[in-house]
Amino acid sequence: MAKKVGRRGHKNQPNQAKVIQNRRARHDYELGDSLVVGMQLTGRETKSLRMGHGQLRGAYVTVKGDELFLLNGTINGTSGVPLDESEQTRTRKLLAKRREIDALIDAKHQGRTIVPLEILTSGRYIKLRIAVGKGKKLYDKRQTLKKRDETRAMQSAMKARS
Repeated sequence: MAKKVGRRGHKNQPNQAKVIQNRRARHDYELGDSLVVGMQLTGRETKSLRMGHGQLRGAYVTVKGDELFLLNGTINGTSGVPLDESEQTRTRKLLAKRREIDALIDAKHQGRTIVPLEILTSGRYIKLRIAVGKGKKLYDKRQTLKKRDETRAMQSAMKARS
């Protein structure tokens, strides 16, 4: 059985979506509802993200004027897709509807933080999932860890009984 050949003569490969996550976000912030927004990228950045070469550690969303921007989001180049040092961590504009932007700006004025959670590469466009969060204090983090440990202990006790 022959492989299907795409438009430009490339073999169609199963498109495995690479999700780039900010794992520290849920640990450091109490998050509210999430929102999926678009990102303004170059072609080389898009290709690198589709291969899974990106990072959201230390990234955050800021408001300039009436627009949203992603800062410190790193996109690493590969051997086939070289990216300059300045291109890797450049400021990227986020694309959202006006009422969504206004709601995020209001939350920002109330002292909350807009946190990037993950980069979604599954569809035609590359999207960014963001959420409004409130920073946790050290004792809040300890309480969260304590609750998680208690829940695991209860679940293991329930399995032991069964």
